[in-house]
Order: sequence, then C-alpha cells, then structure tokens
Amino acid sequence: MSFLAGITRPYARFTRHHADTLRLISRILDWMTLLCSVLALVLLTLYAGFDHETISYRKVGPCLHGCMIVIVVNILFKLLLRFRDTYREAKTAKWIADGLILAVFAIDLFHNIPWFHRVFAISIAVYSGVYICWSLIRSLGRRTNPSLILSVSFLFVIALGTVLLMLPKCTVSGINPVDALFVSTSAVCICGLTTVDVSATFTPLGLSIIALMMQVGALGVMTITSSFALFFSGNASIYSQLIVRDMFYSRTINSLLPTLGYTLVFTLMIEALGAVAIFFSLQGLLPDYTSMELWATSGFHSLSAFCNAGFSNLPDGMANMALMKGNQMVYVVVSVLVIAGGIGFPILVNAKDAVDEHFRRIAARLRRRPMPPRHPHLYNMNTRVAVTTTAILFVLTFVLFLLFEWSGVLAGMSPWEKLVQGLFNSTTPRSSGFVSVSPSGFLPVTLLMVMFMMWVGAGSQSTGGGIKVNTFAAALLHLRCVVGGHKYVTAYNRRISSASLSRAQAIIVLSLISYVIYAGVMLVLAPGFSVRAVLFETMSALFSVGSSFGITEALPAAAKVVLCTAMFVGRVGLLSLLMGLVKQRTNPPIMLPEDGLVIN
Repeated sequence: MSFLAGITRPYARFTRHHADTLRLISRILDWMTLLCSVLALVLLTLYAGFDHETISYRKVGPCLHGCMIVIVVNILFKLLLRFRDTYREAKTAKWIADGLILAVFAIDLFHNIPWFHRVFAISIAVYSGVYICWSLIRSLGRRTNPSLILSVSFLFVIALGTVLLMLPKCTVSGINPVDALFVSTSAVCICGLTTVDVSATFTPLGLSIIALMMQVGALGVMTITSSFALFFSGNASIYSQLIVRDMFYSRTINSLLPTLGYTLVFTLMIEALGAVAIFFSLQGLLPDYTSMELWATSGFHSLSAFCNAGFSNLPDGMANMALMKGNQMVYVVVSVLVIAGGIGFPILVNAKDAVDEHFRRIAARLRRRPMPPRHPHLYNMNTRVAVTTTAILFVLTFVLFLLFEWSGVLAGMSPWEKLVQGLFNSTTPRSSGFVSVSPSGFLPVTLLMVMFMMWVGAGSQSTGGGIKVNTFAAALLHLRCVVGGHKYVTAYNRRISSASLSRAQAIIVLSLISYVIYAGVMLVLAPGFSVRAVLFETMSALFSVGSSFGITEALPAAAKVVLCTAMFVGRVGLLSLLMGLVKQRTNPPIMLPEDGLVIN
C-alpha cells in the first residue's frame, strides 16, 4: 500500500497543479475576453456614430478581428481543456451562442465576403454584450449592497447614453452636453421631459438609442443583465441570485428565471401588439409618411407608452393636430399601453398564472379527467390591492377631469373626442408624460388633481413613477386601521407585514421632503418663471411623469442639471438610494423599554 501511495501521490500533486494552471489560464482569458468585449463595443459605437469617411471599417476592422480571436481562443480553451467544467456550468443557449460565433469566425476567416462584414460586426456586438452581462452578474458574489448596484447601473447607462447621443450621426445638427445629459437621463429614468424637440433634433439612429435607453430604463438594468446572464450561464453564485431576486421582488430563487423570462416576453409581446394597433390607427392621418416611417413611428410610440416614458418622435408629440383631428383611436391604444405598463410586472405574472390555471381546468373538463385542485389564492393580496386601487383612482380621475374640463380645455370637441381625451388625460398624468392638451390651460382644481395623481404614480415594480399605488394603498389601509382602533392592518383576509407598512411610510415621508427641497432649489435657480410652472415641472421630474408647462427648454443650465438629479432620484427611489449609501445594521439583541410619544 505504501508503495502504491508513493507512486500515486506525485501524480495527484501533478493533477492538482495541472488543474490549478488551467484554472489560472481560464481566468486570464476571461479577463482578456471582457476587455476585448468592451473594446469591440466601443469601436462599433464609433463606427456607427461617425461618418464612415472619418472612421471606416478598414480602420476598425483589424481591431475587431483581434477581439474576435481572443473570444474564439477562450471558447476553444474551455471546450478542449476544460470541457467537464464547461459542460456543467453552461446552458444550451450558451452552447448555441458559442457555436454561432465560431461559425461566423470561420466564415470570415476563409471567405472574404464584403456584405458579411455586417454580420460579423453584429455577431461580435451581441456576443460582447452578453459576455459583459455574464461577467457582471458573476461579480455579484461579493458582498455589495443591492440598492447601490441598482443606482450605479442607472448612472452608468445615463452616462453611456449621454455620450452616444452626442455622436455626430445621432443628431441633425449637434446637441450640447447638458441637453444630451438631460435627454439621456429622462429616457433612462422613463420620465419624458426634454429640453429639445425630439423629432427635429435626432436622426433615426438617435431615436433608436433613445428607444433602447427607454427599454433598459423601464425593465431595469439589472433585470436585462440578469436575464442574459442566467439564460446563457447557470453558474451565478447563490448570493448574486439573491441580489437579483431582491431587486426584482421574486418570491423564490426557483421562480427567478421564469419571472425574468415572463417579464421579457410580456414586454416584447405587448409592445409588438401595441405597435400594430398604433400603425392601423394612424392609417391616413400622416399622409407624408412612408410605410416604413409609419411602422417606425408606431413602434417608437408603443415602446414609449408601455414604458411610461412619454417620448414622441412626432412634431408636437401627441398634441399633433393630425392626431387631434383624426379618429382618436391612437389615444385609446396609447392609454391601454400606459395602463398595461403601469400596472406592475408582478401583477402581469400573477395574471398569467391565473390564466394558466383556468386553461388547465378547462382542458381537464374537456378531456373528462379529474379536476386539478383549485388554488386557494389564485390572485394574491398584492394583485388585488393594486388593481382595486388603480381602478378606483382611474375612474375617479376620469370623471373629475371631464367634470372640470368639459367646458375648459375640452371645449370645441365632439362628445366622442371629449371622452377619449378625458380617458387619455386621466391616464397619462399617473406617470407616462404624454400630453395632448397643455397642462398650463387646466383649471387650478384640475391641476391640483393632476399633481396628486403624479405623486401617487403607477404600480410597484412597473415602468411608471410616483410613490406607487401599492404604497398609497398601504398608507390608506394603515389609516383605516388607526381610525378603527384595530391592532393589525389587513386586506383580503391577509395581514400586511409591518415591514411593508414601515417602507410605505418611509417612502411617503421622503417623497414629501425631497419635493420640498427640490422645489425650493428650482425656485431659486429659475426666478423668472411662474411659480406654478416651476412647481409642476419639479413634481413631473421627481416622480418620473414628464408632463410640462413648456418651460423645460428655456430653463438655465443649472436648473436642468438639478432636474436631472430629480429624475434619477425619482426612478431609483430616494429610500433605495439611502439604503445603498448607509450601512445596514441589525437590531441589538436587547429589548429596550417602550415609551410613548405625544401624537395628536
């Protein structure tokens, strides 16, 4: 035995040393691939954003091929020398992606086809983006505050969007840095305020970048990053998955990947259906537009509406006279998209689960099989509270808006047009920012109602802004509990957790404090403007709404920067931002004596 041990011990040491060496080389190749992925995206951005006479493919091509070689070497190294680990860690989508990138590299290497350069560039861009996402989600194994990660990710996308919008091919005649920062912040924070005329300033490339930023801002940077990473590679650490779960409010880790998948599918499907509906509703209203331009306009507005972003690439936006004098169906479609995006992704997923169960029961009845057990709580408490509160607020706003403005801003319209505009203007103030009639023409009581709805906003974990409907409902339920002398806050035979109530209270207090501070700063920086307009503009920015009195473009640069910070705080949430900056501490293991505070 000792003789055999003496022989196998050096082999075991050699095997461990060999494995350690391969692991080190793999780590070096991963870092090189990450750097090359970033470099490839930068080069492709410069190539797309500048005139090809200035930056031609002949200049960026060799660098792109160098980046591709590093990526291919990393793939082959893992397949040939670390196959067991790669097989265990990678998912089917990762195998497909690696196979496609190897095929593209081989075709480009052995066949110099001019039109294939575009396929090569697109392939390396997509693969680089996915690899960066995978690297980011893998790095979350370190003990980093999730709220801080979320805030930093939004700042990164805002900065990137600012740089992209300043590229020569993104604008018709250029844009100054402050305006580029403002538009980028507004798009990522899905606000809709803008200091420039979007339709006249940006080229189709610039509008595409704005659309991409709206999509990223609505879904959340970490949502998209996590989706790519978890779909393509299943080796994310437990801690990183917990971070993503907490940021996405998934109930369990097992439901995280399906929830992310449902969210992306719902978003793309609803936006596609919305684009088709808008396209047919615009038929005959814009005769100067080609079919391709009409499809692009429809897609842009569908995405903007579902994301509650409020951007429009039409002259005068949704107040365009061709739309106002048309059949009004575009306003109905946009309103439906705004409601769908603002209701909240958890509710959409819950609705999908409910529909699945109904179909299972119908299928069992048709096949004459035993009925599956009925789920005792098909619609959870969050869905019931959010939908009920949303419906009440919508109906109340719709009725009051028609009552106040029937002979005001709606004067001169037909009854059908008044009803549609009432629907549209009672939906959009909640967070979408689309404007068909200027808020400056509202009666003071209408303006007060609109600002209140701007403060309440849309549903939690949605594309909308505000303090969120769930927060407002929790505050009302807590108020009912206090007035009624109840010990616990309940809804639909469920007790609302004290953590949810405490968070709702903190959000409401912070929203009021932050609005007072921002409003005061704006009044100091913009003294020559109407107080009513400045207060409205500040609320619109802070609660990610996007409606405006039309003063945004005329504001001084300092005021625009302040509004940028307000939009960022409104999208990320001041509570989440503070939780990311302040070190979290647990309660001490001792119970302090309880005392009363005089409240009346």
